[in-house]
Amino acid sequence: MFLPADVPRPKGPYSPAVRAGDFLYVSGQTPRDLVSGALRGGDVATQTRVVLSNVQTVLAQAGASMSDVVSVTVYLRQADDWGAMNEVYKEFFTEPFPSRTTVGAELRDILVEINAVAYLKKDH
Repeated sequence: MFLPADVPRPKGPYSPAVRAGDFLYVSGQTPRDLVSGALRGGDVATQTRVVLSNVQTVLAQAGASMSDVVSVTVYLRQADDWGAMNEVYKEFFTEPFPSRTTVGAELRDILVEINAVAYLKKDH
């Protein structure tokens, strides 16, 4: 299921990630602690850091890393948070950056959600 053993399974009818051939599709990650489910961070920069750390965790369980990511979709509650999110994003991704789409979305109690697609070479 691409989650560490100590992380509870999702409550909804979805998988944290699905492998299809050489691609790994990582479901939207939120700024919640993977073990406790507690919301972490009150600003978009902190929440983005938590979200991307969660993406890293899911990737690692599949034997992948952020450098394997080829596409990202970022959902922001407030379009004005783009700059702050982007600064943190650059801490996790380096050139050549993955393709990316950023959209405004109604996210209830969170400020950012991110999903990703990674290319897993056959040796993974």
